[in-house]
Amino acid sequence: MTAAVLPASGETVAATVRRLAGAQKGAQGAPAYSRFVNRPLGRVLAALAFHAGLTPNAVTAVSAVWTATGIALLALAPLGWATGAAVTACLVLGYALDSADGQLARLRGGGSPAGEWLDHVVDSAKIASIHLAVFLGLSRVESLGRGWLLVPLAFSVVAVVHFSATLLNEALRERHGVRTRAARSDTRPSVLRSLLVAPTDYGVLCLVFVLLGAPAVFLGAYGLLALGTAGYVVLALGRWYREMGALPR
Repeated sequence: MTAAVLPASGETVAATVRRLAGAQKGAQGAPAYSRFVNRPLGRVLAALAFHAGLTPNAVTAVSAVWTATGIALLALAPLGWATGAAVTACLVLGYALDSADGQLARLRGGGSPAGEWLDHVVDSAKIASIHLAVFLGLSRVESLGRGWLLVPLAFSVVAVVHFSATLLNEALRERHGVRTRAARSDTRPSVLRSLLVAPTDYGVLCLVFVLLGAPAVFLGAYGLLALGTAGYVVLALGRWYREMGALPR
Protein backbone atom coordinates (compact mmCIF):
# COMPACT_ATOMS: atom_id res chain seq x y z
CA MET A 1 0.00 0.00 0.00
CA THR A 2 1.34 3.44 -0.97
CA ALA A 3 1.71 5.91 1.88
CA ALA A 4 -0.45 9.02 1.70
CA VAL A 5 1.28 12.14 0.38
CA LEU A 6 0.33 15.27 2.30
CA PRO A 7 0.81 18.97 1.47
CA ALA A 8 3.99 20.56 2.81
CA SER A 9 3.56 22.16 6.20
CA GLY A 10 1.93 25.57 5.85
CA GLU A 11 1.44 25.26 2.08
CA THR A 12 -1.74 26.98 0.90
CA VAL A 13 -3.98 25.87 -1.94
CA ALA A 14 -2.75 28.84 -3.98
CA ALA A 15 0.86 27.77 -3.43
CA THR A 16 -0.01 24.23 -4.53
CA VAL A 17 -1.62 25.61 -7.68
CA ARG A 18 1.56 27.55 -8.45
CA ARG A 19 3.67 24.45 -7.84
CA LEU A 20 1.48 22.50 -10.25
CA ALA A 21 1.72 25.24 -12.88
CA GLY A 22 5.46 24.62 -13.05
CA ALA A 23 5.06 20.89 -13.63
CA GLN A 24 2.60 20.69 -16.50
CA LYS A 25 2.82 18.17 -19.32
CA GLY A 26 3.64 19.51 -22.78
CA ALA A 27 1.02 21.64 -24.51
CA GLN A 28 2.17 20.86 -28.05
CA GLY A 29 -0.83 19.72 -30.06
CA ALA A 30 -3.35 20.33 -27.28
CA PRO A 31 -6.57 22.00 -28.49
CA ALA A 32 -7.30 25.50 -27.25
CA TYR A 33 -10.02 24.80 -24.68
CA SER A 34 -8.10 21.92 -23.11
CA ARG A 35 -4.91 23.96 -23.02
CA PHE A 36 -6.13 27.37 -21.88
CA VAL A 37 -9.28 26.56 -19.88
CA ASN A 38 -9.50 22.94 -18.82
CA ARG A 39 -5.95 22.44 -17.57
CA PRO A 40 -5.92 25.60 -15.41
CA LEU A 41 -9.34 24.70 -14.01
CA GLY A 42 -8.17 21.15 -13.38
CA ARG A 43 -5.09 22.53 -11.65
CA VAL A 44 -7.24 24.30 -9.07
CA LEU A 45 -9.39 21.20 -8.54
CA ALA A 46 -6.26 19.05 -8.20
CA ALA A 47 -4.88 21.37 -5.51
CA LEU A 48 -8.19 21.29 -3.63
CA ALA A 49 -8.28 17.49 -3.86
CA PHE A 50 -4.67 17.29 -2.69
CA HIS A 51 -5.42 19.32 0.42
CA ALA A 52 -8.57 17.25 1.02
CA GLY A 53 -6.50 14.06 0.98
CA LEU A 54 -8.24 12.54 -2.06
CA THR A 55 -6.53 10.00 -4.31
CA PRO A 56 -6.34 10.35 -8.10
CA ASN A 57 -8.66 7.36 -8.50
CA ALA A 58 -11.24 9.03 -6.25
CA VAL A 59 -11.09 12.16 -8.43
CA THR A 60 -11.51 9.97 -11.53
CA ALA A 61 -14.60 8.42 -9.96
CA VAL A 62 -16.09 11.83 -9.15
CA SER A 63 -15.35 12.94 -12.71
CA ALA A 64 -17.17 9.87 -14.02
CA VAL A 65 -20.23 10.61 -11.87
CA TRP A 66 -20.53 14.19 -13.14
CA THR A 67 -19.99 13.16 -16.75
CA ALA A 68 -22.48 10.29 -16.51
CA THR A 69 -25.05 12.66 -15.00
CA GLY A 70 -24.64 15.08 -17.89
CA ILE A 71 -24.94 12.30 -20.47
CA ALA A 72 -28.03 10.86 -18.75
CA LEU A 73 -29.71 14.29 -18.74
CA LEU A 74 -28.88 14.70 -22.42
CA ALA A 75 -30.41 11.34 -23.27
CA LEU A 76 -33.49 11.42 -21.03
CA ALA A 77 -34.46 14.98 -20.03
CA PRO A 78 -36.70 17.20 -22.19
CA LEU A 79 -34.54 19.37 -24.43
CA GLY A 80 -34.57 23.01 -23.36
CA TRP A 81 -32.40 25.83 -22.07
CA ALA A 82 -32.41 24.51 -18.49
CA THR A 83 -31.41 21.04 -19.64
CA GLY A 84 -28.69 22.52 -21.84
CA ALA A 85 -27.27 24.54 -18.96
CA ALA A 86 -27.33 21.51 -16.64
CA VAL A 87 -25.73 19.21 -19.23
CA THR A 88 -23.00 21.74 -19.99
CA ALA A 89 -22.23 22.33 -16.30
CA CYS A 90 -22.00 18.60 -15.58
CA LEU A 91 -19.80 17.86 -18.58
CA VAL A 92 -17.50 20.85 -18.04
CA LEU A 93 -16.96 19.91 -14.40
CA GLY A 94 -16.46 16.25 -15.30
CA TYR A 95 -13.87 17.22 -17.91
CA ALA A 96 -12.03 19.52 -15.48
CA LEU A 97 -11.89 16.71 -12.92
CA ASP A 98 -10.58 14.42 -15.67
CA SER A 99 -7.65 16.81 -15.98
CA ALA A 100 -7.32 17.11 -12.20
CA ASP A 101 -6.77 13.39 -11.57
CA GLY A 102 -3.54 13.32 -13.58
CA GLN A 103 -2.30 16.55 -12.05
CA LEU A 104 -3.09 15.22 -8.58
CA ALA A 105 -1.11 12.07 -9.40
CA ARG A 106 1.93 14.24 -10.22
CA LEU A 107 1.53 16.06 -6.91
CA ARG A 108 1.54 12.73 -5.10
CA GLY A 109 4.70 11.53 -6.83
CA GLY A 110 3.31 9.82 -9.91
CA GLY A 111 0.35 7.74 -11.02
CA SER A 112 -0.14 3.99 -11.17
CA PRO A 113 -0.89 1.65 -14.10
CA ALA A 114 -4.28 0.88 -12.52
CA GLY A 115 -5.06 4.60 -12.27
CA GLU A 116 -4.10 5.20 -15.89
CA TRP A 117 -6.22 2.20 -16.93
CA LEU A 118 -9.21 3.54 -14.99
CA ASP A 119 -8.82 6.99 -16.53
CA HIS A 120 -8.78 5.58 -20.06
CA VAL A 121 -11.78 3.32 -19.40
CA VAL A 122 -13.82 6.28 -18.17
CA ASP A 123 -12.72 8.34 -21.18
CA SER A 124 -13.67 5.51 -23.54
CA ALA A 125 -17.13 5.24 -22.00
CA LYS A 126 -17.86 8.96 -22.31
CA ILE A 127 -16.52 9.24 -25.86
CA ALA A 128 -18.67 6.32 -27.01
CA SER A 129 -21.85 7.26 -25.13
CA ILE A 130 -22.13 11.04 -25.43
CA HIS A 131 -23.04 10.99 -29.13
CA LEU A 132 -25.50 8.16 -28.59
CA ALA A 133 -27.13 10.38 -25.94
CA VAL A 134 -27.36 13.16 -28.54
CA PHE A 135 -29.07 10.67 -30.86
CA LEU A 136 -31.63 9.79 -28.17
CA GLY A 137 -32.24 13.43 -27.28
CA LEU A 138 -32.74 14.56 -30.88
CA SER A 139 -34.95 11.56 -31.67
CA ARG A 140 -37.62 13.15 -29.43
CA VAL A 141 -37.72 16.37 -31.49
CA GLU A 142 -40.73 15.72 -33.76
CA SER A 143 -39.97 18.61 -36.10
CA LEU A 144 -36.52 17.26 -36.89
CA GLY A 145 -36.07 15.23 -40.06
CA ARG A 146 -35.03 11.67 -39.32
CA GLY A 147 -32.01 11.97 -41.60
CA TRP A 148 -30.39 14.40 -39.15
CA LEU A 149 -30.11 11.56 -36.64
CA LEU A 150 -27.29 10.19 -38.77
CA VAL A 151 -25.11 13.12 -37.62
CA PRO A 152 -24.57 11.92 -34.01
CA LEU A 153 -24.10 8.34 -35.21
CA ALA A 154 -21.39 9.44 -37.65
CA PHE A 155 -19.84 11.70 -34.99
CA SER A 156 -19.69 8.73 -32.62
CA VAL A 157 -17.72 6.68 -35.16
CA VAL A 158 -15.32 9.56 -35.87
CA ALA A 159 -14.80 10.30 -32.16
CA VAL A 160 -14.06 6.68 -31.29
CA VAL A 161 -11.57 6.35 -34.18
CA HIS A 162 -9.88 9.60 -33.14
CA PHE A 163 -9.62 8.60 -29.49
CA SER A 164 -8.45 5.05 -30.23
CA ALA A 165 -5.86 6.13 -32.79
CA THR A 166 -4.48 8.76 -30.42
CA LEU A 167 -4.01 6.21 -27.63
CA LEU A 168 -2.48 3.70 -30.03
CA ASN A 169 -0.08 6.30 -31.41
CA GLU A 170 1.14 7.13 -27.90
CA ALA A 171 1.52 3.46 -26.97
CA LEU A 172 3.51 2.58 -30.12
CA ARG A 173 5.78 5.62 -29.80
CA GLU A 174 6.55 4.73 -26.20
CA ARG A 175 7.12 1.08 -27.08
CA HIS A 176 9.63 2.04 -29.77
CA GLY A 177 11.33 4.72 -27.67
CA VAL A 178 10.28 7.70 -29.76
CA ARG A 179 9.62 11.00 -27.97
CA THR A 180 6.77 13.13 -29.24
CA ARG A 181 7.03 16.86 -29.84
CA ALA A 182 4.83 17.38 -26.78
CA ALA A 183 7.40 15.60 -24.63
CA ARG A 184 10.36 17.65 -25.82
CA SER A 185 10.99 20.66 -23.61
CA ASP A 186 12.72 22.51 -26.46
CA THR A 187 9.54 22.59 -28.55
CA ARG A 188 7.49 25.76 -28.23
CA PRO A 189 3.74 25.02 -28.28
CA SER A 190 1.88 26.64 -31.17
CA VAL A 191 -1.11 28.78 -30.18
CA LEU A 192 -2.30 28.83 -33.79
CA ARG A 193 -2.35 25.05 -33.98
CA SER A 194 -4.27 24.88 -30.69
CA LEU A 195 -6.92 27.13 -32.23
CA LEU A 196 -7.04 25.27 -35.54
CA VAL A 197 -7.71 21.91 -33.88
CA ALA A 198 -10.36 23.38 -31.54
CA PRO A 199 -13.20 21.46 -33.31
CA THR A 200 -11.64 18.21 -32.09
CA ASP A 201 -11.68 19.43 -28.46
CA TYR A 202 -14.04 17.56 -26.14
CA GLY A 203 -14.29 20.75 -24.07
CA VAL A 204 -15.74 22.68 -27.02
CA LEU A 205 -18.27 19.88 -27.48
CA CYS A 206 -19.28 20.28 -23.83
CA LEU A 207 -19.99 23.98 -24.38
CA VAL A 208 -22.18 23.39 -27.45
CA PHE A 209 -24.85 21.69 -25.33
CA VAL A 210 -25.81 25.07 -23.85
CA LEU A 211 -27.68 25.56 -27.16
CA LEU A 212 -30.11 22.67 -26.53
CA GLY A 213 -32.95 25.16 -26.03
CA ALA A 214 -32.81 25.80 -29.80
CA PRO A 215 -32.40 22.31 -31.32
CA ALA A 216 -31.85 23.57 -34.87
CA VAL A 217 -29.10 25.96 -33.74
CA PHE A 218 -27.56 23.24 -31.59
CA LEU A 219 -27.61 20.78 -34.46
CA GLY A 220 -25.89 23.31 -36.72
CA ALA A 221 -23.07 23.92 -34.22
CA TYR A 222 -22.83 20.23 -33.38
CA GLY A 223 -22.72 19.33 -37.07
CA LEU A 224 -19.88 21.79 -37.68
CA LEU A 225 -17.89 20.15 -34.89
CA ALA A 226 -18.60 16.75 -36.45
CA LEU A 227 -17.36 17.95 -39.85
CA GLY A 228 -14.30 19.60 -38.34
CA THR A 229 -13.38 16.50 -36.35
CA ALA A 230 -13.96 14.22 -39.34
CA GLY A 231 -11.80 16.42 -41.56
CA TYR A 232 -9.01 16.44 -39.00
CA VAL A 233 -9.12 12.66 -38.56
CA VAL A 234 -9.11 12.00 -42.32
CA LEU A 235 -6.07 14.24 -42.78
CA ALA A 236 -4.28 12.90 -39.70
CA LEU A 237 -4.74 9.18 -40.38
CA GLY A 238 -2.38 9.21 -43.36
CA ARG A 239 0.26 11.13 -41.42
CA TRP A 240 -0.08 8.86 -38.42
CA TYR A 241 0.22 5.76 -40.61
CA ARG A 242 3.42 7.04 -42.19
CA GLU A 243 4.77 7.95 -38.76
CA MET A 244 4.04 4.47 -37.42
CA GLY A 245 5.66 2.96 -40.50
CA ALA A 246 8.84 4.95 -39.80
CA LEU A 247 9.17 3.72 -36.20
CA PRO A 248 12.27 1.59 -35.57
CA ARG A 249 11.58 -2.14 -35.67
